[in-house]
Amino acid sequence: MKEKIVALAYDFDKTLSPQDMQNYGFIPGIGMEAENFWSLCTKTVKQYLMDMILGYMMVMLMEAEGKMLLTKDVFKKMGEKVSVFPGVLSWFQRINEYGLKKGITVEHYIISSGLKEIIEGTKIAKEFTKIFAAEFVYNERGVPVWPAMAVNYTSKTQFLFRINKGEMDVTNHDGINEFVKEEDRRVPFKNMIYLGDGMTDIPCMKIVKTQGGHSIAVYGEDDGLARKMLSQDRVDYIFKADYSKGKPLEKKIMEIIDKIGEM
Repeated sequence: MKEKIVALAYDFDKTLSPQDMQNYGFIPGIGMEAENFWSLCTKTVKQYLMDMILGYMMVMLMEAEGKMLLTKDVFKKMGEKVSVFPGVLSWFQRINEYGLKKGITVEHYIISSGLKEIIEGTKIAKEFTKIFAAEFVYNERGVPVWPAMAVNYTSKTQFLFRINKGEMDVTNHDGINEFVKEEDRRVPFKNMIYLGDGMTDIPCMKIVKTQGGHSIAVYGEDDGLARKMLSQDRVDYIFKADYSKGKPLEKKIMEIIDKIGEM
């Protein structure tokens, strides 16, 4: 009998963590305020007609010059300072154990426009089967010299298909585009749950939802955008980003796992 897998795919910033990850270590480290840094990113993107992810990556390198030596290890150290929403630290074990009780293997994935290197330094990095996120190319001294991957709102969707087909090698473009019968795909879309918070998540949310899976918008203090996405039929549910035991978000995820188990 084929193993039944449920894949939970998460954005990171403002989905699992209350703020953008750069706000915790990088921006204070270069002596800037978060608002000024992100305003500069927006200005740079418009000035050079850049992809927004490539834009912030370039600004990080430019603004760090002479203020902070950036290396892969330094980025990972920044991850240690990143806060997460209530309940996140114990969330993965609870959901995994619940899945096993139902005869289901639960896997967790990150699909983020943030920096992979920072996410890899967080307390929860070990919980993910794969982290798909923006990252740099590093020279022999570990110093970033060029973008290796930029994950924007549309390119995020390719990683859903990688999860769907079990093709985790981001350099394998033939494998991800090859035809695979639905019944032969490793994780059917109907077995996927996507959790995100904002506009960059909408294409992923819509794909998962229309393919029979479940999309959830989470929010911190302001539920305005989440309610807008719900009213536009882009998500199935909205919940406050509280991952604690017994809270509505956990109950809904367990309910969805029950439903998938009955299929």
